[in-house]
Amino acid sequence: MANYIKGTLLIIIISMCVLVLFNFRSRSTNRFIPTPRRPQPNCTSLVTEQAITPLKNTKHLLVSAFMDHRLNGFDIRIIGMFHRNSIQPLHCLYCCSGHLSGTTSANTLQHTDHFGFPFGATDVMCQTPENCEASHVTLLTQPTTVDVSDLSWIPIKNKKTSAKEDKMLNFTVCISNLFGDYNNVLQFAQTLEMYRLLGVNRVVIYNTSCGPDLDRLLQSYAQEGFLEVVPWPIDKHMNPSRGWHFPEHGGDIHYFGQLTTLNECIYRSMERSRYVLLNDIDEIVMPYKHDNLMSLMDTLQPQHPDVGVFQIENHIFPKNHYEPSGKFHLPQWRGVPGINILEHIYREDPARNIYHPYKMIVQPRMVEQTSVHEVLKYFGQTYRVPLEVCRLIHVRVALRGSLTLEQLNVDKRLWDFQEKLISNVDKVLGKLGFLMSEN
Repeated sequence: MANYIKGTLLIIIISMCVLVLFNFRSRSTNRFIPTPRRPQPNCTSLVTEQAITPLKNTKHLLVSAFMDHRLNGFDIRIIGMFHRNSIQPLHCLYCCSGHLSGTTSANTLQHTDHFGFPFGATDVMCQTPENCEASHVTLLTQPTTVDVSDLSWIPIKNKKTSAKEDKMLNFTVCISNLFGDYNNVLQFAQTLEMYRLLGVNRVVIYNTSCGPDLDRLLQSYAQEGFLEVVPWPIDKHMNPSRGWHFPEHGGDIHYFGQLTTLNECIYRSMERSRYVLLNDIDEIVMPYKHDNLMSLMDTLQPQHPDVGVFQIENHIFPKNHYEPSGKFHLPQWRGVPGINILEHIYREDPARNIYHPYKMIVQPRMVEQTSVHEVLKYFGQTYRVPLEVCRLIHVRVALRGSLTLEQLNVDKRLWDFQEKLISNVDKVLGKLGFLMSEN
């Protein structure tokens, strides 16, 4: 009997020890290895770093988003390239302080200029819900979504991130597209240095591809901060056209998405620059009665206070005609690829009996949508600046090739800046090792 009692007590003691040990290990395990929780969706972890983002379940491409309070009922504008024959209802989804909001209906605005190509520049307008400080936005083809893991969020670029505001610039030049093997180093350097002399603070260019020498020059200007190079890999998403006329050139979109980049640049500059110049890489907006662009606009703007778009007439300087003395055929530039604009002083008169293009100086806050040669939607008025006040110097292939040298006008306006221009170009090219040795 005594042995039975001893055995029973032993079993009870062992059981109690096991229970105590189990509870200790359980508490210890819970302390250091928390019970897994189902992760909550955090939209900031899904932000796209791409310049061009495909929109899921569509043929469309998204580029960028901006705050825009100028239209009643909407406060966000998404810029994209949409397939014009595949437009469907869309819904805006927002990232509010890192978490998802509900959706709102989107308003899709196709640009009227598309030159017949399947894809065209398109804006999508959104209205953020109440109590939502949206930092990012995306679009859905359905009003709700369960799985957000594969959504690509577009950052709202002009969202204020601090109380400190960037200094307002006076002039930004928007150059739409670089593509192919473009390697015109000398003309590009001369153009940028000419703009610097005229008072331009910043140049923006969209780069799909270019030649190796020009790429080195772009990187140098970008490191300095004068040039902003926006990667533009549009050829990874579609077949962009090298021309403007769809029946003739084919492809998916006009000139590598030129209309989209011009509009994107306006919104990119809207809160940062008083004026934006919209032109090509081989064009200079040149004042003829003022020493710089600020003096020009200080004269024009008070005379035309309601004008937000100043149209500048294009004047071509054919690159096959050279100034005869050769005074600017400089030996140090002999090995630099590209055109020397100082050697071309003969100017065509435009054929005004046919369509003649203009380029523009705009106040970006007064522009909603633009094309290449005119604005499509705007809030003020337009004004054509007299050619004796300002014109475009455009050194390129002759437009009126039948004109003889005697039928062209001598125009040496660039020579007024020759001393500083040559010195500044030499510094830029010399730093990169482009200049020829005098030996």
